[in-house]
Amino acid sequence: MVEDILEAAVRVLRRDGARRFTTVRVADEAGVSVGSLYQYFPNKEALLFRLQADEWQDTGQLLRSILDDEQKAPLERLRHAVLVFFHSEREEAELRVALDDAGALFRDAPEARAQKALASRSLRSFMRQVLPQASPRQRAFAADFIKTSMSAVAEKLTERRPGRAEVDAWAKASADMYCSFLASIGVAEAR
Repeated sequence: MVEDILEAAVRVLRRDGARRFTTVRVADEAGVSVGSLYQYFPNKEALLFRLQADEWQDTGQLLRSILDDEQKAPLERLRHAVLVFFHSEREEAELRVALDDAGALFRDAPEARAQKALASRSLRSFMRQVLPQASPRQRAFAADFIKTSMSAVAEKLTERRPGRAEVDAWAKASADMYCSFLASIGVAEAR
């Protein structure tokens, strides 16, 4: 039943938008009573948070698998990861608006911190591969610069609700910038 409710919540969010997202609409869409929904999710914020936590986990796993794929050259992996991340941000724009409107403090939740820690470890590992000659401080700065700027650009961009082609253009330009930045530090030769 939880999966049915979550799938219904996504459909309601996409169809009706953040401002019209309610537990009553989700329950109707899922074909369950509001009381049944409340057994699993005590309020709208809890339901939205679960959607966000699931998205963080899915996107994080996907990005880690891209960055960890040593069959591809490091900068190719980075370019692919940037594109996937920008697409993810575009897809979750309505969810982010709904959570912001609901006033949920989801960004400081333990689940959010855990996902950020996993992402940081993965990016640091990637930087050791990409910048083997760089100092630990340079690698840490490079990882933080890419993570921070990529998140900020993607979030600001998706606030405008761009089409896929515009998101792709921004992702490509951002990836080009990150690759140039890493090259200036001394990227490992492509395999």
